Amino acid sequence: MFLVTKEFRFESAHFLPKYYGKCENLHGHSYRLQVTVKIPELNDEGIAYDFTKLKKVVKKDIVDVLDHKLINDFVPIASAERMTEWIWERIAHKIPIFEIKLWETETCFVSYRGPNGEF
Repeated sequence: MFLVTKEFRFESAHFLPKYYGKCENLHGHSYRLQVTVKIPELNDEGIAYDFTKLKKVVKKDIVDVLDHKLINDFVPIASAERMTEWIWERIAHKIPIFEIKLWETETCFVSYRGPNGEF
């Protein structure tokens, strides 16, 4: 079994309308996103999953959509947890996703393995 991961970065703003604290107000983050696919075996070329294909899907469907945008326009309650669910729903039918990790800061991130995921 192979886990293949590609990392992405984007800048976005959000606010948390149901949260009471400094994050309830509009603010921005330099997000770091890792998308991991799970592949049972290598293909004839000795590759589990093409990084270029992974990059193309995530860049088009996630990074290009969210970069320098207000996330709440896409995810009304734009917590990191809700964002990972939204990301999963947008790309799970296109790639064999295993896990998403999304960092809001250098030290704070969420891991998500889909609606039926296991840890």
